[in-house]
Amino acid sequence: MPWDMRSPKAALLVLVPVVLILAAGCGSSSDDTSSDSDSDVFRLGLEAPLSGEQAVLGEGMLKGAELAADQLNEKVGIEGRDVEIVPIDDAADPDTGVEAAETAIESGLDGVVGPYNSSVGEVTLPLYLKAGLVPVRLTSDTSTNGQGFTLQPMSDQIAPVASEALTDWLGARKVAIAYDPTPGYTLTVSKAVKSSLEKAGVEVTAYEKVKPGEDDYTDVVDKLAATDPDVIYAAVYFPEGGLIAKEMAAGDVEAQCVADYASYDTGFVDTAGIPAARKCPVVGVPAPEDFEGAAAHVSDYEDEYGEAPGTWSPYTYDSVNFLADGVEKAGGNDSTNLTKQLDAVKDWKGWTGSVTIDAPTGNRDPATVVIVDTDAEGNLHVDRSWAKAVGAPY
Repeated sequence: MPWDMRSPKAALLVLVPVVLILAAGCGSSSDDTSSDSDSDVFRLGLEAPLSGEQAVLGEGMLKGAELAADQLNEKVGIEGRDVEIVPIDDAADPDTGVEAAETAIESGLDGVVGPYNSSVGEVTLPLYLKAGLVPVRLTSDTSTNGQGFTLQPMSDQIAPVASEALTDWLGARKVAIAYDPTPGYTLTVSKAVKSSLEKAGVEVTAYEKVKPGEDDYTDVVDKLAATDPDVIYAAVYFPEGGLIAKEMAAGDVEAQCVADYASYDTGFVDTAGIPAARKCPVVGVPAPEDFEGAAAHVSDYEDEYGEAPGTWSPYTYDSVNFLADGVEKAGGNDSTNLTKQLDAVKDWKGWTGSVTIDAPTGNRDPATVVIVDTDAEGNLHVDRSWAKAVGAPY
């Protein structure tokens, strides 16, 4: 099949809420608490899980944003103002996120990148919009469509790639699904994958809830394996996904393990261990060094931090630059003008490749969804056998 994330199946999986994108374009409200545009500093919030189970993911996000800010400041900043990244720690928790976002807004922000977790974004993105800000989010659930902009793939772009990989690449005829039932991305994508598989004539032998935050999922793995599937698909975040992969390998489960996009992070490998991770491909995005022309960006990051880029470092790096470019061209961060400018983006180039925005949703089209495997050193890269099978340009 041609490699095109604009799958017609995606149209069946999402009803775009356009009201919120209109809200983003309404200009500053009476509650606008963005910082004074005459200030010498452009305060740019970075909302991410900087503590808790997903902290390793959040730390990479923060460093990617800070690298972009440092490079902007070496030139002219944003409209001649030095860029200051303001960390906003939501700990991947909606209540924590609301408190952190409100505190950051009150302190004064000129822009915001994030959050990552869709369940958090559902409650924090409206706060930023109400404050007259235009978020560049990293959420992937379609419930956040229209609430600012994103360079990340969305669930309606991810599910077709996942289901087609299971059927066309792995040849699965029976699939068992484990899913995190928390409202947001994992629930949405698990339903979409299940529906897509069933429409393709695949038998979904089990659809099992996974309670996040547990130390052991052996019972879940045993229950899924007992249904004799060809593949066990884990639509969970990486702490749980890594444990499921580890327990499948330890139990010599015959079914092929595949982890959903929510598990895509180096934390998945750390939790599963390299041997188990190598037996469990992950739906994800290209590794930081997999993008065409990425060598210079990777080198800059390593020079700055003395370590390899985090999984989502390229996306926050690009998000900061994407927003900065939009502010420059819009002549400021007024939400109406900035939204119009970003709506019109076509073929913008960054670390993660070319970006064109779908104006009704604020989403990137086409998306950068791939299947990823783990190498012998524990590094995540595009799975070459998958890429060859589907004609992906990586």
